[in-house]
Amino acid sequence: MKISRKKFLALTGLAGSSLVFPGNRLLSGEVNKTEKSNSTKASITYKKIKLELGHTWTISRGSTDYKEDVFVFYEKDGITGIGEASHMTGAGQNAERTISELKKIIPVYVDSNPFEFYELTDKVNAKIENISPAKAALDIALFDWLGKKLNIPVHRFFGLDPNKFVNTSFSIGFDKPEVIKQKVKEADPYRILKVKLTNRNDKEIISTIRLVSDKPIRVDINEGWTNKEEAIRKIEWLAKQGVELIEQPMPVDKIKEAKWLKERAPVPIVADEAINTSKDIPAIAEAYDGVNIKLMKSGGILEAFRIAVLARAFNLDIMIGCMIESSVAISAAVQLQPLARWLDLDGPLLLSNDPYKGAEFRDGHWIMPEAPGIGINLPST
Repeated sequence: MKISRKKFLALTGLAGSSLVFPGNRLLSGEVNKTEKSNSTKASITYKKIKLELGHTWTISRGSTDYKEDVFVFYEKDGITGIGEASHMTGAGQNAERTISELKKIIPVYVDSNPFEFYELTDKVNAKIENISPAKAALDIALFDWLGKKLNIPVHRFFGLDPNKFVNTSFSIGFDKPEVIKQKVKEADPYRILKVKLTNRNDKEIISTIRLVSDKPIRVDINEGWTNKEEAIRKIEWLAKQGVELIEQPMPVDKIKEAKWLKERAPVPIVADEAINTSKDIPAIAEAYDGVNIKLMKSGGILEAFRIAVLARAFNLDIMIGCMIESSVAISAAVQLQPLARWLDLDGPLLLSNDPYKGAEFRDGHWIMPEAPGIGINLPST
């Protein structure tokens, strides 16, 4: 689908113009740094927390046993909003980089009226042009604060039905067959499996899973396939094994190849690394059936909503996904759950030390919190 610049700008404006709104204390423990201002402005602090994984996590770009996420606290008028930055380590992101980027953009939030947030995206993009989880953490913290200030859940900002839920998938990283079998057994509470394939032993992995489970499977290639003819043969085989979608099969720059696959694949092809913000949609719309929206890539809740609106204008289905995140970022993403056809929000389910409690996982899906903000309660000091 081709679209003029004028129409694109109109659509992007529509995504923002639908957001027309009216008019706990900080965690105990030492906080790394504080950006303070006078009493009429917000105080924003942050801290780093090491999140331990229940299993080693392996995808096509590497392996890890833990993630270090940065948590942000936006405090004003005796109310604290919390946000989280999780990182794409394969893209060179890490906690130290996030902290350095927070230092650049915290003043933008400190000096802004929290109710006049629409232009904050442009202001922080002027400071940091590329993808930055720091942007997402501040955006989430601000929306959490706004919800608490107005005493409403964030999903009420967007007019979303809290009773509309979507079953989430549970991710299984690349591993040895005997370990994969064990992971599948441990995933018994989850209705859908998501499997990370790496272009190594792909058939063996799926066949191993099928020995112990007949649940629907989604596969994420993370740009791991490079030959379209080989890719379509794999996709056709995977479809016969009960795989219901393929996520980012080809490298981002292979748009023509992705379109070729989409036209021939018996299951949906979903963009992940190929979609970061709403500006990316026109260039990829013809090459994919859907897009995976992640708060850490988009820069937070506001831009994620804009992506969803524009994606629908291009007849793209919506997946809402995540990195390895705690209940903070997941509870923020759950606020947008009703927009999605597919959900891949399993971050805290993969952790052995989730530091917070928020959205409740029950019977294969997340219950949208009716608590103010994103639904995370912070202890009083």
